Amino acid sequence: MRSTLTDIAREAGVSPATVDRVLNNRPGVRARTREIVIEMAQRLGYIAETSNGSQYRAVQGQTIRLDFALPAGTNSFIKLLHRHIETQALTRPDLDVRVTTIEGFNPDRLARLLQDLHGQTQGVGVIALDHPTVREAIRSLSASEIKVVTIASDILHVPRVAYIGIDNRAAGRLAGYLLNRFMGAGRPGKVALFAGSLAYRGHEEREMGFRHIVAEEAPNLEIVEMREMLDDREKAYSEASALLERHPDLAAIYNVGAGNTGIARALKERGRAKEIIFLGHEVTDGTKELLLDGTLDAVIDQNPRVEAREALNILSHSVKGLPYELHQPRLQVIFRESIPEI
Repeated sequence: MRSTLTDIAREAGVSPATVDRVLNNRPGVRARTREIVIEMAQRLGYIAETSNGSQYRAVQGQTIRLDFALPAGTNSFIKLLHRHIETQALTRPDLDVRVTTIEGFNPDRLARLLQDLHGQTQGVGVIALDHPTVREAIRSLSASEIKVVTIASDILHVPRVAYIGIDNRAAGRLAGYLLNRFMGAGRPGKVALFAGSLAYRGHEEREMGFRHIVAEEAPNLEIVEMREMLDDREKAYSEASALLERHPDLAAIYNVGAGNTGIARALKERGRAKEIIFLGHEVTDGTKELLLDGTLDAVIDQNPRVEAREALNILSHSVKGLPYELHQPRLQVIFRESIPEI
């Protein structure tokens, strides 16, 4: 059976409360007592020993350095995530957190940024393209005992601590289910898909989930186009404008990524905002307005506040060698009548 705080307290000759303070790096414990608790926790297998002693140094009270690499641009969800990471980091005196934004669709540039973090950080959170250069950079960081988590869009076959985000394939299936219900069972119609970039595994998985459920349950729906917008509002506007010219009988749009305001602008200019069913992702100031005015019918959200909290928690616990139970954000549908605080 796994050791508990009580076991550590008994063997170290201290109270469980003292053990809790030591393992969570809280003040009020003498240095020698800290050493005894850490040694006993390692001996009982409650925390991991590391070859370079990084666990011991972290729990002794030194600040943990964490870095986050997020895409730059007009993506409102990324800006919200950025804000929540920095805001929550301010409440954590045990952490030194830095967020760097970088052109999100250039994998080589991101790989160079990750490589440059060698020797500079103890943990990294990243939203990244699933690309060979990025995968190698993550493997290199992990080989140097730097903890890595992927956020919002996963990268497989790399030694990451965790993926933090929703099940994107399930999100795509949910969008397909909703769209079919909105259309009315059996009603034929043309549907267009938009994505930031299918080089993001999360966007690819949403498209895959959407296509699968349409094929299974809504053969009446015809997916006529798939357009990539690079999460740019102006590109989204121009692509949507051209799409509406090519398909005047378009019935629905599912936007896998960002750029909802650009698509909405094209719909409104042509007087089709209340006519075409429009589903998107992420509750932001922009999508809230579109839900309220009826342009967006529903938004599938993943709660950046939760993702920021979990990223900070799992990285810091992993650096310390402490166990942590990850609480993933819920996959939820937001309608005009259920808009949450962001």
